[in-house]
Amino acid sequence: MHTSTHTVLHDPEGHIEAELPLDREPYESLVKAVLAWTDQDALTARDLEQIALQLTGHARAVASDVRRRAAQLPKNSGPRALADIVLCEAEGRLSVTIESTVRCVQNRARLVRALYERLDRLEAARPQAR
Repeated sequence: MHTSTHTVLHDPEGHIEAELPLDREPYESLVKAVLAWTDQDALTARDLEQIALQLTGHARAVASDVRRRAAQLPKNSGPRALADIVLCEAEGRLSVTIESTVRCVQNRARLVRALYERLDRLEAARPQAR
């Protein structure tokens, strides 16, 4: 008899994910380090690809948070409109195939930084519960 200790969750609306905070600090450190690179021979192509994949996955998670926070604002609000623009830009940039280049990795890092900036602005604009 086989018993499993794993539970499969079906959460298509992302309610569980919305409750989990992003592990922001390590990614902000990674973004800072990536944007400071000047030596193009510092890492192998495989290393660059792995970093790009990490940043891509995190950018998708941050974009999801931006989308959720923007949805809490009135449809005609300025912060929501700006979030929609940033999200549209993020979708376009994330649809580009990952390349094993410093330029590609730095572009993904810039995207993560922009998404966090928008997330912070949305947090500041969010109506306070009474």
